[in-house]
Amino acid sequence: MRLWTGLGNPEPGMSRHRHNIGFMAVDEIARRHGFSPWRKRFRGETSEGVIGGEKILLLKPMTYMNRSGDSVQQAAQFFKIAQDDITVFHDELDLAFGKLRIKRGGGAAGHNGLRSMDKCLPGPDYWRARMGIGHPGHKDRVTGHVLGNFAKAEEPELERWLEAIADAAPLLAKKEHEAFMTKVALLAA
Repeated sequence: MRLWTGLGNPEPGMSRHRHNIGFMAVDEIARRHGFSPWRKRFRGETSEGVIGGEKILLLKPMTYMNRSGDSVQQAAQFFKIAQDDITVFHDELDLAFGKLRIKRGGGAAGHNGLRSMDKCLPGPDYWRARMGIGHPGHKDRVTGHVLGNFAKAEEPELERWLEAIADAAPLLAKKEHEAFMTKVALLAA
C-alpha cells in the first residue's frame, strides 16, 4: 500500500488558498480514479482506491498544516507503510506556478507541514511532490501569498495542472517519478 498525503488547512474558507494545493491534488486524484468517499480517520480524512495496480490511501490531515505529521504518522503506523511508500503533495514557494518536482528526502525549507512530518516520522526520507506556487518577490509578502487564493487568471491553468497530476498518477503509483513529472508537464502545457 502507498500513502499519498495532501497538505493543507481544514477551514472551508481556506480551500482555494495556495497553501492548500496538496488537498486540491489528492481531491482530484480521488475524483478522477473513483476512490471511496472521504471518511474521518487518523486525525484526517482518508479515501482508498487502486491506481496502476497499486492500492493507494489518500490522506488529508485535518490537524492544520503545523501538525500534519501527527496524522501522517498515525496512518503510516497503522498500515505499516514504509517511508519509501509515502508521497506528500505540498506547495513550494521556490518553484514557479505550475511546475512540479518530485524528490526524496531533504529539508523542510521553512514549510511547517514538512517540518511536522520530519518530526513525527522516522526521518525525512519520504517522497515530496513539490507543487510550485511561485514567490511573491519579497519575504514580507510570503504569508499573504501562501494564505491567499489563486488569482482568477490562474484558475484555468490550475485546473489543467491538477487534472494532469491525476491523469499521470499511474506512473507515480509505479514509482516512475521522472516519467510522472514529464507526463504532468506535457499534459498541463
